Amino acid sequence: MTETVRIEWAFQASAEELFDAWTSVEVMKRWWQAAQGWETPTAEVDLRIGGTVRVTMRNPADGTEYGGGGRYTVIDRPRRLAFSWTWDDAPTASPQLIEVDFIPAGGRTTVVLTNRGLPEDTEGDYRDGWTNAFANLEAALQR
Repeated sequence: MTETVRIEWAFQASAEELFDAWTSVEVMKRWWQAAQGWETPTAEVDLRIGGTVRVTMRNPADGTEYGGGGRYTVIDRPRRLAFSWTWDDAPTASPQLIEVDFIPAGGRTTVVLTNRGLPEDTEGDYRDGWTNAFANLEAALQR
């Protein structure tokens, strides 16, 4: 049995800015981390259907790195982005599906993230990780 996490977060930014933050290597390095204080030393984007997306996060306390990646399945700038995802430490696991919708309204944009296919009993960990990443994204957009 797999699990799903769905998170909605309203940003004071355009859908275009947010879509670009999800597909720009430099911006992804500033926000895509699972916990406060972590780093993202590498990010890769080949923005085309079937192209790859990849990040490596590092815990600076002990230097442990966590990497993963996948392939883009939907690219509809600035409305929707979807890609598969597999963690490096679980290469034989079924790929997850990450879907991101950008919904503009009233000068703000709500990002709706749906992360499907999570391993059983990990929903809370993924929810915490995405919540932290969204807080980082909000800060990155204010720079």
